Amino acid sequence: MTGTHDRRRAGFKERTRVAEARARLLDAVAPHDRSESVAVADAAGRTLAAPVAAARDVPGYERAAMDGYAVRAADTFGASERDPAVLRADESMAPETAVRVHTGSELPEGADAVVMVERVEAVGPDVEVLDSVAVGENVGAKDEDVAAGQHLHDAGHRLRPSDLGLLKASGVRDVTVADHPEVAVIPTGEELVQADPGPGEMVETNGLTVSRLVEGWGGRARYRDVVTDDADALRAAIERDLDADVVVTTGGSSVGERDLTPDVVAELGRLCFHGVALKPGHPVAAGVVDDTPVVCLPGYPVACIVNAVQFVRPALKAAGGMPVPAFPAVDAELSGKLRSEPGVRTYARVSLDERDGGYTAEPVHTSGSGVLSSVALADGWVVVPESAEGIAAGETVRVEQWEVRP
Repeated sequence: MTGTHDRRRAGFKERTRVAEARARLLDAVAPHDRSESVAVADAAGRTLAAPVAAARDVPGYERAAMDGYAVRAADTFGASERDPAVLRADESMAPETAVRVHTGSELPEGADAVVMVERVEAVGPDVEVLDSVAVGENVGAKDEDVAAGQHLHDAGHRLRPSDLGLLKASGVRDVTVADHPEVAVIPTGEELVQADPGPGEMVETNGLTVSRLVEGWGGRARYRDVVTDDADALRAAIERDLDADVVVTTGGSSVGERDLTPDVVAELGRLCFHGVALKPGHPVAAGVVDDTPVVCLPGYPVACIVNAVQFVRPALKAAGGMPVPAFPAVDAELSGKLRSEPGVRTYARVSLDERDGGYTAEPVHTSGSGVLSSVALADGWVVVPESAEGIAAGETVRVEQWEVRP
């Protein structure tokens, strides 16, 4: 889809399916090759750009695996309740001695086994060992957890908090991670202001919301000033940010006289799609300018958010070489009917109510995709597939909690 297009005349009689639109966009996204070194303590959620190996053994010493006494196994040979081995309680670990140890403590030099405290009786300065033990019994070996040089993670692994503990214990101080993907967010609309709107003006919210979503998904957002509905101004704004990994515009993506962003993208490069079979927010577009993907989000706030999740998020993840994890979801009984249009994927906002060990999903009824409060009142959404004509009350639905994590 190149050059100018005639959506203004034709409208959206044909809409691309969501999966197809996403695939076209991702075909245009190339992972960047930028990386940086960060301290392990600051690496949670980052994606490794290089494999990492342990720098030391964990633990770095033999340790007692039980509370008891460290001994030489040979000194307990033949010991039993009837004929216990009598050892001197001492700290020297000389022959025929026993040293009190606790779980996790370092095994004294010279000892090669631990007798459990339950099988030892103290008799004055001595201890009576009621069982014989073998070499290595009740002893945690050096490098039992991790061996120095052991491979820990591959490039592409997203570091979790538990990974950081293992890396730190293994002597890894810094890791090489993929740099944050850069996403330029350009709000558009001549009616938008940042504060104190006058008659006919509205406070800009889409750019702010998308920028913070981008940062939550692991990107670095350039939240730009509002650009008016002028082709030259839009062209200059997009060209300014073509060094970003992804460019996102908000507003001006439909087919009205002031909806100019898809035309500008088509003029500068090519469109991958314009108009998608989803609700809310079918007037979404995406294209490529000088190898940089450009996503044109609708101006209605809910439509903007839905499309940011469906298109900006996977594009950002692809640019950063990151996996696209599924959102946490819960099953819930639907308390009211969800309506949808056949052939259109619908993202129906619902609120969750926990009761009797389960969940009930209440549809958040709104008058349109411009009602921003409907997102704030919702706990997630139910994806109604293109093949369905709504979902009846009483059905069990899967609620995606899209704001819980990246």
